[in-house]
Amino acid sequence: MDNEKRFVTGLDVGTENVRAVIATVNKNGEVAIVGYNEGKSAGMRKGIPANLTGPAEAIDRMLGDAERMGGYDVRSAYVSINGSTVISTHTEGMIAVGAVEHEIDNEDLNRVEDVAVTGRIPANRDVLDVIPLEYALDGQGGIKDPLGMSGARLEMRACVVSALSPNCENLKRATMTADVKAERLIPSVVAGAKAVLTERQKENGVAVVDFGATTTSIAIYEEGDLQYVGVIPIGSNNITNDLAIVLAIEPELAEEIKTRFITGDFDTEKSPAIKVGKHGERAFDRKEVEEVVKARLEEIFNEVRKKLKLAKYDQRLPEGIVLIGGGAKMRDIEIFAKKVLESAVKIGIPKGLDGVAESIQKPEFATAVGLAMLSAEENQYSAPISKKSSKAKKPGKSSGGLLKKIFSKF
Repeated sequence: MDNEKRFVTGLDVGTENVRAVIATVNKNGEVAIVGYNEGKSAGMRKGIPANLTGPAEAIDRMLGDAERMGGYDVRSAYVSINGSTVISTHTEGMIAVGAVEHEIDNEDLNRVEDVAVTGRIPANRDVLDVIPLEYALDGQGGIKDPLGMSGARLEMRACVVSALSPNCENLKRATMTADVKAERLIPSVVAGAKAVLTERQKENGVAVVDFGATTTSIAIYEEGDLQYVGVIPIGSNNITNDLAIVLAIEPELAEEIKTRFITGDFDTEKSPAIKVGKHGERAFDRKEVEEVVKARLEEIFNEVRKKLKLAKYDQRLPEGIVLIGGGAKMRDIEIFAKKVLESAVKIGIPKGLDGVAESIQKPEFATAVGLAMLSAEENQYSAPISKKSSKAKKPGKSSGGLLKKIFSKF
């Protein structure tokens, strides 16, 4: 692989949108974006697959332009997973490793990790990641990496991230139906954190809030490590739906009002009427609209604060809160979030990228970018298959092909 281009792909499968980022990785591990795209999702409910056909077809449609841009045929990717079944659990494990002069090796680390996970994570959950928080050797704690050290008893505290097994399996099947292998499933907020956070922020203490369409996810970092993950089953689409119901209008118009006329500071000096349409033929009372939006935003960010309190990090994060996701596009949303959370809040933008990265330096692309960056960091490169030289159409690259692949399983 040293003399060939090394490709990585991040595939963010959301309830409202599907986004992909294709990148090359040089010998120094630097990521350069070569292709990207986004499209409407289907068959997903609150981050969980409701069927296989919808997500597969959405992925299939969206990937076409990204592949043409990057000149690369995507066959595998790091894929996001979301939904309220994604949780973190703190566990502990201890093993005897031999005499005091025994040197800790990788086998010992794997054994203590198994002890920390086995029996502590229910059998109906898939472990997505195990983050060692601290090791102790013969009672001496505070060790970040015991490899090569000597001791007779090894202990570990860890943060284990997991999700319900059926959700993981169905997401993998959906991507495979689109002829894309999910090399690894990563919580969307954790992937987004990779793209927007600095090492200093993670060391000092920071939370990332992924404000999505139907879910809002939280990831907390301190001392360089992930400490907590939680998901709230409400998002920015709830605001749109509230407006559609209260104003008795179609959701498309409610979305336009939300994105064009609402700001997080709820400035009362603005015009009392909101007018939409080519000639402003439809008018709505601004006060009524803002009351609807404000009520739902308060609910969402109060739920975020409850999660912070549950994790014992409320008002204990020196680096504050970083907002990502499509909901973070609402103008001045950070002003409103700061008031509710009583913490510093800013919008997170993917950073440290080369190539055609300007168009994806947006909060909604943080997860897809982070997935590609994690794939590069973990040396999970894809085989360099040229889109131009691909002689045969990929199986499943049509609606009929997708349906055939699904029914062939039964």
